[in-house]
Amino acid sequence: MSSSEAPPPEAPIDAEPIKAVPVRHYGRWVAGVIILFLAFIVVRSVITNDALQWPVVGDYLFDDRILRGLQNTLILTVISMLIGIIGGILLAVMRLSPNPLTSGAAAIYIWLFRGTPLITQLIIWNFLGLAYSRIGLGIPFGPTFVSWDTNVLITQFTASLLGLGLNEAAYMAEIVRGGIQSVDDGQLEAASALGMNRTKTLRRIILPQAMRVIIPPTGNETISMLKTTSLVVAIGYFELMVAAQTIYSQNLKTVPLLIVAALWYLFMTSVLTLVQMQIEKRFSRGTSRGEATKNKWAGRMLGFRFGSGASGGGGKA
Repeated sequence: MSSSEAPPPEAPIDAEPIKAVPVRHYGRWVAGVIILFLAFIVVRSVITNDALQWPVVGDYLFDDRILRGLQNTLILTVISMLIGIIGGILLAVMRLSPNPLTSGAAAIYIWLFRGTPLITQLIIWNFLGLAYSRIGLGIPFGPTFVSWDTNVLITQFTASLLGLGLNEAAYMAEIVRGGIQSVDDGQLEAASALGMNRTKTLRRIILPQAMRVIIPPTGNETISMLKTTSLVVAIGYFELMVAAQTIYSQNLKTVPLLIVAALWYLFMTSVLTLVQMQIEKRFSRGTSRGEATKNKWAGRMLGFRFGSGASGGGGKA
């Protein structure tokens, strides 16, 4: 055999099949059993506890006063969030302005409204007439063109909207600012090269891309706002918690009426959570995050991670 000839191929060696042994997570099983046992104890205690008076809960769940308070809560939530979102966008644009006066004014607003408790702001708005008996428009140190009696102009409803909406605008401003800054600077430079002005660039290019970052925390802020409306009890505006308090102060059924209010809050937050999921899914189309969170309602509702998706966003609640 000449040296140039290749050696014959070796016979293949039969490899032993791999025996894959799955890892047994005994700790998970133990934790699961413990959680199920504790859940059973809690559910059984809640169902069988006569002090909770479930028949009374059923009697007042759809009471006219409860439903009227629920309606006022929803109205406060919707209008306050509209004020907060619109004000937050304006404040975010001002905060990012190269004009130091505009940016500084927005920064002071955010500092003031985020730095003081919301319940304090509600009380201040409600009793603004003690500091300013009349509110009007005119020339400083000159004539006043039109004025109104403060106590007539600012009712409990108006004070609630001002307190909730203006406070929310400060938080939304930071959310919108973070969303705008998440867009690559090259987008702004490309728009400028095409001759687009700042307003058109913001409306057509920056904000649509920033929505993917803005939407999740905005949804959380809306859910938080729904629960925060209960603070208007401090100024006596009739909403869900005030309705429950009014009833149990008359019939002394405190625990059942609190359960009624809690059940309605849970129902409304669950609905808002599902709406938030759909909005997020719409703005996440075409991205890996959008595919990962598809049909992951349990991750949103329960706050756990399932598969490759995870529940998102955090808020001030």
